[in-house]
Amino acid sequence: MEITDTQRAILALIAERIDAEGVPPSQTEIARAMGFSSVRAAQYHLEALEQAGAIQRMPGRARGIRVCVAPDQAGSAPVAAATAETIAPDDALRLPVLGQVAAGRPIGADIGSDAVVLLDRVFFSPTPDYLLKVKGDSMRDEGIFDGDLIGVHRTGDARSGQIVVARIDDEITVKLLKIGKDRIRLLPRNPDYAPIEVEPGQDFAIEGLYCGLVRPNR
Repeated sequence: MEITDTQRAILALIAERIDAEGVPPSQTEIARAMGFSSVRAAQYHLEALEQAGAIQRMPGRARGIRVCVAPDQAGSAPVAAATAETIAPDDALRLPVLGQVAAGRPIGADIGSDAVVLLDRVFFSPTPDYLLKVKGDSMRDEGIFDGDLIGVHRTGDARSGQIVVARIDDEITVKLLKIGKDRIRLLPRNPDYAPIEVEPGQDFAIEGLYCGLVRPNR
C-alpha cells in the first residue's frame, strides 16, 4: 500500500529514534519534528502507516509503535476506501456524497450527486450523515488533503477548537472554528492561507462537524 513522502519521513524518524534511544517518538514529538501544527496530523499519518503495514501500534502502551518495514522498502499502492466485501454488515455505512467542500477558499457546494459510498463506521467519530469531497489543501496539517472524502455529522452546534463544515453566504468550507468574545474566525491549517473572519451581517451557519475521512484510490 502506498505511503506518502511525509509518511515515509515519519517512518524513518521512528526507526531512527528506536535505533538511537530504544523507544519510538511520541505523537507530540512527531508533530514537532515534522512541523505539523497539531498532534492530530501526526495521528492521521500513523494510522495510514499502520494501514499500509509499515508499523504496528500496541493499544494501551505509551509510545507503543513497532516498525514492520524499513523506510526504503515501504510499498507504493494507494490506501483505498473499504469495500463491501471487507466490511462486516453491522459496521457498514451507506453515505451519500453530497458535493464538494473547500479546504482553501470557500466554493459553492455541488449538492445533488447520486453517489453513495459504502464505508466501515470505524473510520469515523461521531457517525457521519454524509460525505463531502475536499478541494484544496488549506487543511493539510490536519491530514486533510485535496480529493479526500470527509465525513460530516449534521449539526448546527460546535465548540471553539472543533473542525467544522460551515456555510458563509451560500458557500461551503471546512476549517477550524475559533469563537472569540466579539468575532468568529475560521482558521486554515496551512500557513499559506489566511483566516476567514465572519463579518457582521454575513449569512453564516455551522452545517456539521468533521468526523473523519477516507482517501479514495487515485
